[in-house]
Amino acid sequence: MKIQLCYASSRQGLADDLIDDLSNILTVARDFNSKNVVFGVLYYANNAFFQCLEGEDFIVLPLFESIKKDPRHKNIIEFKVKKIQKYSFKNWSMKYVQKSSKVDIFFNRLGYAEFAPSVLNDQNLDGLLEALLNENQTRVRKKVGLNQRGIHPYF
Repeated sequence: MKIQLCYASSRQGLADDLIDDLSNILTVARDFNSKNVVFGVLYYANNAFFQCLEGEDFIVLPLFESIKKDPRHKNIIEFKVKKIQKYSFKNWSMKYVQKSSKVDIFFNRLGYAEFAPSVLNDQNLDGLLEALLNENQTRVRKKVGLNQRGIHPYF
């Protein structure tokens, strides 16, 4: 059975590790998802994640159980698992969207100044998914320090 599972969580980790965490999450997710016919979107802003996963229930449900054990997530909010007929995010093994004006507008309409996943519920979740579906994918660029470019500082 095809399902859609969405959740939100607070990010746990150092600010300096954010790019590495996002890069790692996306690399692992895209690899797993492409091999297991799972689609979805990941959004990150204001130290919080929102993710929607779409696929067969026997793959997505155990995947979510492993995500819940990931130490980068805390205060996980799971939304209602929905049976679906077709995939909304079928063009992406894992679309990534960073802080977005379309998402900000969506939350402004709900009466919030910024991304606040804790106020999401089963009634307004589709509005967020539509905003994410219509937003451009973001590339995560790793930080490249002096040492990674072969330059070694004197001090």
